[in-house]
Amino acid sequence: MRTVIVGDVHGCASELDSLLDAVAFVSGDRLVFVGDLIARGPDSLGVLDIARTTGAIVVRGNHEQKVLDWFEARDRWLHGEEEAKPPIGKMHRDLARALRPVDWSLLQSSKVWLDLPEHGVRVVHAGVDPDLPFEQQKPDTLMRIRTVLAPGGTRGERYVLWGTRYSGPPHIVFGHNAAPGLQLHDWATGLDTGCVYGGRLTAMVLEEGQRVPRAIAARREVLVSQPARKVWFAPATSA
Repeated sequence: MRTVIVGDVHGCASELDSLLDAVAFVSGDRLVFVGDLIARGPDSLGVLDIARTTGAIVVRGNHEQKVLDWFEARDRWLHGEEEAKPPIGKMHRDLARALRPVDWSLLQSSKVWLDLPEHGVRVVHAGVDPDLPFEQQKPDTLMRIRTVLAPGGTRGERYVLWGTRYSGPPHIVFGHNAAPGLQLHDWATGLDTGCVYGGRLTAMVLEEGQRVPRAIAARREVLVSQPARKVWFAPATSA
């Protein structure tokens, strides 16, 4: 059984279909998403359909968490437990209203992190604080972190990608931060290559029991990318 770990899809169902074809995904393979399956792209419901039909494991991203927070707060409001409906942007509100019961069930069952010990891998959406043991990491950190203070730095000084300061094991596979592109750190691999922004959709494909290669050249050999069909969302207008 191979393990296929896919970066941020953001509603790009057509590119996801093409990527699964490119890796020759079959029913015996295990599919894992790093989160942010939904929002910004053209077909979030189609992506969720693929996740269900493939039996994929979904790690929760900040966009999943945003609509889940809205759904739960709205439910409390409807039951008189909140004074007002929770605020949410139009894009996420329209998406939340379009989600079907089976979609909510899938999102609610998503994991904040996933360990794949046979590969020496931990999957999270955004990353970890390299200065804290994993049991002290907050869910919000796992879903939102991008950078940390540079070594020896103080407030107001430059920040660096968290993966540059993280030392494993385990090897962390993550998404969330499309701006740097593919991230290949010693103990972390960032798969968000900005498909929804006109970049690529990237997957890590590991054979049964295979560990993530430490050498960069060898690690590139286990990565497969599919170019975006178009720019679906302009980063300057992100919300």
